Amino acid sequence: MIMGVYATLGVFLILAAKNPLAHTSLIWFTIWSSIVHGGIMLVQAIADETERANLLGDIPALFLVALVLWYLMPRSTRS
Repeated sequence: MIMGVYATLGVFLILAAKNPLAHTSLIWFTIWSSIVHGGIMLVQAIADETERANLLGDIPALFLVALVLWYLMPRSTRS
């Protein structure tokens, strides 16, 4: 299920890349939802050793996506 959500989000982010200023809310949603999702997964990985593999893959990937999108956002929308 989550793969379907992320695939759909990815398509809309590609479309938004053509005019990021017109789609800032979608991009900020992606940034913040990636941070929240990564944070929740981090807590779960610390609390449940069966989730520890996520510390090396999914969690860093989510934070990396958030960081890259934040960096690429036009400076005027960051404040």
